[in-house]
Amino acid sequence: MFDAYGTLFDTQSVETTVEEAFPGWGSVISHIWRMKQLEYSWLSTLMDRYEDFWSITQRSLDYTLRSLELACDRQTLEGVAAAYLDLKHFEDAPVCLDALAPYRRAILSNGSSAMLASLAERSKLVRSLDHIISVDMNGAYKPSPRAYMLVGDVLKLPPERVAFVSSNGFDICGAKSFGFTVIRVARSPSGPSFVQAEKPQMDERRLFALMRGQLETFDYPPDFTVQSLAEIPDLFERKVR
Repeated sequence: MFDAYGTLFDTQSVETTVEEAFPGWGSVISHIWRMKQLEYSWLSTLMDRYEDFWSITQRSLDYTLRSLELACDRQTLEGVAAAYLDLKHFEDAPVCLDALAPYRRAILSNGSSAMLASLAERSKLVRSLDHIISVDMNGAYKPSPRAYMLVGDVLKLPPERVAFVSSNGFDICGAKSFGFTVIRVARSPSGPSFVQAEKPQMDERRLFALMRGQLETFDYPPDFTVQSLAEIPDLFERKVR
C-alpha cells in the first residue's frame, strides 16, 4: 500500500508551472502551497467539514498567493492548480511497482478519485497498480483512522497483513498507529547540513525538509527505512528467504 503525494509522485514538480505563472516565485509558492494543502486537509477533517482534495488544493494555493500579495484571477489559479493533475513520478516508482508484481499493489491517498485517476493515467503507473483508493470514500484525510480503515474495506485484509509505504512523517505515524507494517522512504536527509554551519542558512527548501521530511517524535516509528523505493522489493525477498 503506497502513499501517493511525496512518495510515488513529486509534489515539487509543480514548481515549473508555478514559475511560469509567477516568475521568480516558483520555489516559494510551491513549498508554502504544499504545507498549507496538508494543513487544510487536517483542518477540514478536525472540523468535520470534508472537502475533496481538489478543493483543498485550490484553497491552499489561493491562501499562498494572497499571503504573498500576488494578484491572480480564477482562471489562472485553476490553471496553476491543475499541475497537481500531472505530477512527475519519482524515477524509483515504476521500478519498485514492477518488481512487486507478485503482490497486490495499491495506493491509499488524500487525493480525490479524479485527481488520482489523472495521475495514474498520465504517469502510466496505472498499469502497475491493482487498486487506487481515495479517502473520498470515508470523507476523512490521513492520518485519521477512518482513512486507513479503507484499506481493510477494499482489500479485505487485517492491518497486520498490510505493508504501508510513505515518505511523510504524519502518514508514517498514522499508519503505524493503525497497525500497518510501515516502510519509510527517507526522501529528505535526516540531518540537514545547514544546522552545522557557522551561520545557519534557511530557505523554503530547507524549511520544508525540516517541517515535512523528518520523522515525527510520537512513539509510532516505521518498521523499515529505505532511501529509495527501489530497495523495497529486497525487503520482501529477505522475508521470504
